[in-house]
Amino acid sequence: MFTQIKKYFQKAKQEINKEYTLPPAGAEKNFQDRSDARSDRILPEIWTGIDLDGTLAYDNRSSGMDRIGEPVPAMLALVNKMLNNGIRIKIFTARARDPEQIALIRKWLKDNHLPDLEITNVKDYQMHRLYDDRCIQVERNTGRLIVKE
Repeated sequence: MFTQIKKYFQKAKQEINKEYTLPPAGAEKNFQDRSDARSDRILPEIWTGIDLDGTLAYDNRSSGMDRIGEPVPAMLALVNKMLNNGIRIKIFTARARDPEQIALIRKWLKDNHLPDLEITNVKDYQMHRLYDDRCIQVERNTGRLIVKE
């Protein structure tokens, strides 16, 4: 039991310690570097979150946490378009709380010809936008729900 806990925290520490560099101010528009070497990447400060299950990948809740569904073609195309336009993307998923899921997500990204994107379950002030199948949009500072019919 203690060995599993120790292994879990080691994997979590490795993921947390990965570093990214930020470009000089104004460089976001010219961002073209999409190498797979994580330490080589230059990323703009703001980012867009893309949910995994039910948004970027089909969600089959009966299949459990040991697999990720097939990619949703429209979202895969949108993510590739964003990447080609220099938008910093993070996979924003509850799965990220488990280091073992990180490896599964990274494999899924590679298998679906996506770069080694950052994976998180934490919002911060640099998040510009979030694409998610469970969200209800709320008008800023009013509490009014934005309902689209």
